[in-house]
Amino acid sequence: MADEIELKLALGAEAPEALRRHPRLAGLVPTLTRLGNTYYDTPEGELEGARMALRLRRAGDRLLQTLKTRGQGGGGLSTRGEWEWEVPGPGLDLAGLATLPPMAERDPALLERLVPRFATDFMRETWWLEEDGLSVELALDLGEIRAGEQAVAIRELELELKAGEPAALWSLAETLAEDVALRPSDTSKAARGGALLGGGWTLPEGTPPAAWLHRASVALDALADTGQPAWRDEAREAFQRLADPGDDARDDDSLRDDARALAEALETEAWLTPAFGRRMLRLARRLPGDVDLA
Repeated sequence: MADEIELKLALGAEAPEALRRHPRLAGLVPTLTRLGNTYYDTPEGELEGARMALRLRRAGDRLLQTLKTRGQGGGGLSTRGEWEWEVPGPGLDLAGLATLPPMAERDPALLERLVPRFATDFMRETWWLEEDGLSVELALDLGEIRAGEQAVAIRELELELKAGEPAALWSLAETLAEDVALRPSDTSKAARGGALLGGGWTLPEGTPPAAWLHRASVALDALADTGQPAWRDEAREAFQRLADPGDDARDDDSLRDDARALAEALETEAWLTPAFGRRMLRLARRLPGDVDLA
């Protein structure tokens, strides 16, 4: 078991090419890997209900089984428990899965009811950044999530910390956002697949400032996958709540200014710009990441 610490960033349509040209990646040679993933759950979605994700991943000639647990964080940054091991296939290693601590509290019969639920298929372009005790894997994923006859696009960048301090992920993301249209994303591929399969999204409650930011982020994720303008309205309202005076956590004028500017940007169609991403990253970095993530 390991703790996975990563910053997830959703990208605009032109962002992948802008990322490849970014000076921060100059001299780094990426690797390309096609990853096919099948996610498993019970027909009732019991793992999803417990905010766990179970998948089989085909990477080259290897088959990897992964279990991830509930995330904690916000503003794109998350920490999750992760267990991953190579399996012979073609199906799940149920015996290995049964030995993991998260499964100890589950009914053993649950394992026998696991079935494929949805799939993801994408190309991963990976750069490794290593300097001064810092090691970060930058993974650009381009592809799709499929559930039945439905599909949504994957266009995201994951900054996974391998060594060093988590604050370095914020600094790296802010540097990339100088030229790349990106924003923090709080919704995992597994949660997006569950929403696609179930036909709907549910927004988290917003009360403290970090929760309003989380709500805005999930609403933008829902907007990206559904194209429904109502989700943009939800995100705009959440940013407006962050811009309201009167809360001790929002006494900083610059924080309120960023939230207000984000709400105003969402009144336009072309809202996802480098400037939008920089403002959202500043909010995410300064608000405590202490919400439960899907």
